[in-house]
Amino acid sequence: MITVAQAPPSDRALFIRRTYTHLAGAIAAFIAIEYILFTTGIAGAITNMLAGSRFVWLAILGGFALLGWFARSLIARAKSGEQEYLGLGIYIVAEAIIFAPILYIAAYVVGNDVLPIAVALTLLLFAGLTAIAFTTRRDFSFLRGFLTVGGFVALGLIVCSVIFGFTLGLIFSGAMVIFASAAILYDTSKVMHHYSTTQHVVAALELFASVALLFWYVLRIVMAMRR
Repeated sequence: MITVAQAPPSDRALFIRRTYTHLAGAIAAFIAIEYILFTTGIAGAITNMLAGSRFVWLAILGGFALLGWFARSLIARAKSGEQEYLGLGIYIVAEAIIFAPILYIAAYVVGNDVLPIAVALTLLLFAGLTAIAFTTRRDFSFLRGFLTVGGFVALGLIVCSVIFGFTLGLIFSGAMVIFASAAILYDTSKVMHHYSTTQHVVAALELFASVALLFWYVLRIVMAMRR
């Protein structure tokens, strides 16, 4: 397989343009779904449901993990463009449902300025990290071990916090911002050094997942500081 980094400059430029166009489209679709969830009252209903029992939140996290695995598997095994877009669409919908409660609380409980600040900070961080990955042209695959171990540790802490009812504070959120930043560097490098020029849809999915993770914890930090 000829990777993106090995491809001719014209093919590489086309791949990058397609990947980030699809990433922008995924973010736009996420915003549109959130708008529907808010205007129909579903976001408020999900928030109230989660407030009633912490174990419901654990079940939703488990369902999200399964849907994420299914979406990635569907794209990896896809034999047509329709299957790739179906996998990406499933993942976007799952992310929108997971994000609905925290966005609802940020917008209606904490303050109207929280979301714009979190969005701006996330975009600045993502742009800076992307610039580092492209300008250095370094292969950040050495971060894989850190991300694997860190992911399991973070997941274990999140599950324990839900089961035993304790709160993960600012230190954890700050650590997760660092983790998400490393994931963006890793994913940006991976799509260049380990993907072919035809895999722009799965590349967009990987980048979207990392951006969403970064936004989640940036938003948590801004919410905590705003309070």
